[in-house]
Amino acid sequence: MLTKTNEIEKRYFSIGEVADMFDVNSSLIRFWEKEFPQLQPKKNNRGNRVYTKKDLELFQKIHHLVKEKGFTLEGAKNALRNKVVLMDSESTIQSRLLHIRSELKSIASAL
Repeated sequence: MLTKTNEIEKRYFSIGEVADMFDVNSSLIRFWEKEFPQLQPKKNNRGNRVYTKKDLELFQKIHHLVKEKGFTLEGAKNALRNKVVLMDSESTIQSRLLHIRSELKSIASAL
């Protein structure tokens, strides 16, 4: 008998469950898998996609950039590549400043 304190946490999610979580079509998820090489869910023995919590976090970042912030796919790819993806604007500004700082340090060391 399971209680709330020792309830088993779900480890894998189907494409339908992910689509429902984010209120998108399964076809959009498959399309983004082709566009974003970082988003590569494993497949089970039947060949169905299974998404982990890590996959969901990445999908949430992509969804946030494209659907909420209005980024183009190319812009979202660049943001993910440069790790400038955080959910609130203050953290985004801080992240951008840290990125600029690291670039300036690399330029200074090259001089």
